Amino acid sequence: MNENYLPLAYLNAWEYCPRRFYLEYELGEMADNEYILQGRYLHRNVDIEGTYQDEAILTHRHQWVWSDRLKVNGVIDAVEEKDGKLIPLEYKKGRQGRHLNDHFQLCAAALCLEMLCGYGKWTQYSVFECFLTKMQFVKLQQQIEDLIKPKTDSVRIYVLDTNAIKKAIAYGSQLPQQENTIIL
Repeated sequence: MNENYLPLAYLNAWEYCPRRFYLEYELGEMADNEYILQGRYLHRNVDIEGTYQDEAILTHRHQWVWSDRLKVNGVIDAVEEKDGKLIPLEYKKGRQGRHLNDHFQLCAAALCLEMLCGYGKWTQYSVFECFLTKMQFVKLQQQIEDLIKPKTDSVRIYVLDTNAIKKAIAYGSQLPQQENTIIL
């Protein structure tokens, strides 16, 4: 694996505390405290590689994942396999879902799994939505053609009709809404 990839655990560190991220990732300093020592002690069984069957769930422990596209890599505590679906698991001390930094790490692990297993392909760094008149759409297309470098840039436009927008599903945000002002 590429040593220039960002370890998944450091995504957690960055969201938790950018200063801690700098100390650990840039300076290589890791200060042990009672919480870190306790976490290592509780985590010791999870770090044993292996595959275990429990009824309909197959659990793969200590799984190495990476994404060449995202430039991240690391070890997931476990991956549960059930009904053809893979579910990444990270064991943390404390109550579930209290810390956003833990979600960052787990989401990155899930994206790595999706890309490694062929469930999806990240095709864009940014996604924008806009509601345009036909004239505005033509103008936008002309501006894009003038701005992009066809050998290195990729722009995709997905035109959705009213019915498609009504059927849109959004997670963590609201459904697309037409705004009164359009700025290009």
